[in-house]
Amino acid sequence: MIDPSPTPNGPDAGQEPPAVTVVRKPRRVPGDRGPAPRLALAWATFFGAGYFPVAPGTAGTAAAVPLWWALSLSPRWIYVAATVAITVTGMAAAERAGRYYGVADSGHIVIDEVAGYLVTMSFLPRTVFAAVAGFFLFRFCDVVKPWPARVFDRAPRWKNGPGVVLDDIFAGAWALLFTWAAVLAKERFFGP
Repeated sequence: MIDPSPTPNGPDAGQEPPAVTVVRKPRRVPGDRGPAPRLALAWATFFGAGYFPVAPGTAGTAAAVPLWWALSLSPRWIYVAATVAITVTGMAAAERAGRYYGVADSGHIVIDEVAGYLVTMSFLPRTVFAAVAGFFLFRFCDVVKPWPARVFDRAPRWKNGPGVVLDDIFAGAWALLFTWAAVLAKERFFGP
């Protein structure tokens, strides 16, 4: 019996197609870097959310939802001040944690997701719909990295604490626009 499938010709003849590889953020480079900066690690991992074994960035964002829920009860100036404080202290903690892990943007560092989600949820109504839409739209923007988030994520000069956090701040700004659009569309077509 003759095999009816076409036979490949050329240099790739007889080779299997390349397997799909999954790219993961490195979490830690082996080696001793001295004592652990415990306070910086606790804050950079948002009290351990970054150690979640699967999708730690998503776990960090989920851990930020109750913080947003609590902060959304406060006056706007307190919300903004808390977001700025989390962003600035997150940059310092991400810098220290990145040096300790040996990877500037370790998968364990999720304080950037917390700051980015708080930016996403800035001035949005305190509703379950807004929280869920903001969560998914922030995760989407954090993965896609629209400009200028991509600059802070990929440029070698930003492979440090500020770069780690700033890419999520800008992803959060885009997600804020998309979430507002989703909230307004929901109110227009489905009511409050």
